[in-house]
Amino acid sequence: MRAALALLLLLAAAHAMHRGKAYVRDKVCQEFKTLGKENFRSLTIIANSRKYSNASFEEISHLVREIVSLAETCCAEGADPSCYDAGSSALSDKSCGEDSPFPFHPGTAGCCTHQGLEQKLCLAALRHPPQQLPRYLQPSNEELCQAFKKDPKDFADRFLYEYASSYGQAPLPVLLGSTRTFLSMVSTCCISPKPTACFLKEKLERKTLSLLTLMSNRACSRFAAYGKDKVTSSYLTSLAQKMPGVSFEDLFPLAEDAAEVLAQCCDSVAEDCMQNKLSEHAAKACGALASHDERFADCCKGKNLLQNYFCISALPPAPAAKLPEVAKPTNEQLCGEEGVRHAKRYVFELARRHPSVPEAFFGKLYDASGKVREECCSATEPSACLDSKRQRVGEQLPPFLEKAAQLCMQHAQLNFLDFKKRLRESLTQTMPEAGAELLGRLVEQQADFASTCCPPNSPPLYCSSKV
Repeated sequence: MRAALALLLLLAAAHAMHRGKAYVRDKVCQEFKTLGKENFRSLTIIANSRKYSNASFEEISHLVREIVSLAETCCAEGADPSCYDAGSSALSDKSCGEDSPFPFHPGTAGCCTHQGLEQKLCLAALRHPPQQLPRYLQPSNEELCQAFKKDPKDFADRFLYEYASSYGQAPLPVLLGSTRTFLSMVSTCCISPKPTACFLKEKLERKTLSLLTLMSNRACSRFAAYGKDKVTSSYLTSLAQKMPGVSFEDLFPLAEDAAEVLAQCCDSVAEDCMQNKLSEHAAKACGALASHDERFADCCKGKNLLQNYFCISALPPAPAAKLPEVAKPTNEQLCGEEGVRHAKRYVFELARRHPSVPEAFFGKLYDASGKVREECCSATEPSACLDSKRQRVGEQLPPFLEKAAQLCMQHAQLNFLDFKKRLRESLTQTMPEAGAELLGRLVEQQADFASTCCPPNSPPLYCSSKV
């Protein structure tokens, strides 16, 4: 996948400098000549929009112009061998200037205390945290064509910037394929004699890729935020809430498999890694679960495995099942070799009994269990430490889960205006002394949390911070 390779080279050129200046220059120049200036430029926009996802379009444009100009000048026939290194050093110096036109990053000042290669490596490692809530909204067909016909080049640049910064956690090959097919669709349909029919046909053809971009961005954002261990627990929680009647032993291997797919593919530049591995995972999930649940069976009827997976992911939580009280892990289990697995099982058991509670709550609980094990299992008296923690959790957890479940059930059952009205009534009863301004603020906060974090596939870091 030559395009993906070029992008990686752009992102990691400074990291490769320890292998020699000529190595970096030769690799970049080889790709510049292979791809051509315009493709190289498009990929540079995507690379830096992902890296600096909170930068303005103007800041990204400045940086892209400099990078492309550097490659064009230093990769020309007969260019001085020192041209690329000198030019990249000048870019670093420009980044450190007070009036730098490049994307702002709070870590830039620290990098600029270094010199030479160390400064370049430091600057290359900077990146903005991914956007928690993608900001790209696709305009109508008419608006797309109006902007495209006005200035095709500016339209393409702005689309690449907005899309890559919004979906920057999607694997690179997925993002490249999605942007390429979208721009091809616009350029084809906006000059078609029947644009409406053209857009309908093209959108149907790229439906799977569009969904893959959306889902892989969400999944890889979660993987980046959680890591492999916690993302296993997160996926297990989701399955438990969709299928509360299925056992831990049946669901845990699927959660592990999903985490392994993300570990292999989120940062991979192998073409079709996410598409192939996710299809394999969907086949395993359908094989294991379709017989247990009618909704799963319906999702698994399609021939397109990826669309089957999207269907499963979008399933809402099942109604709460009547299950016996949760058996809490013993102190010996929590501090034993299988302590992590017992903690996952406990969170799983809570999740299947509270299917409406957002995953972010259980993520917080899983984090807390890890801190408790770390603190108590190495203490002088582990059992005494665990018993005191257990008592506190036993008092606080049930009302906490009940409140979260009530909030999300009301959000699912009521339209948004009625939901906010119910919130205000509830808060007025529990806080009769609160003024209108405070009540209004609390209603907006809880309504925002519910609308963002109650649905499945909610943004993990945003919702964890709001819990």
